[in-house]
Amino acid sequence: MQTTISSKYQVVIPKQAREHLNLKPKQKLTVIEKDRMLILIPQISLEELRSIASGADTEGYREKIAKLSLRTQI
Repeated sequence: MQTTISSKYQVVIPKQAREHLNLKPKQKLTVIEKDRMLILIPQISLEELRSIASGADTEGYREKIAKLSLRTQI
């Protein structure tokens, strides 16, 4: 995919990429510059993050953390 920078330094994200990433108008993107590249990362809303771990098995999780912290103290 290819795009062009306008005279106002604006860039159009190709339709195929917008659809694949489910980008929405006015959605915020984080811009990272690294090794002469620009990386655009879509920001995720808190509402979307709330369901990120739904269905995860949390049984015994606190006990595992407690055991790990005891090992590091010894």
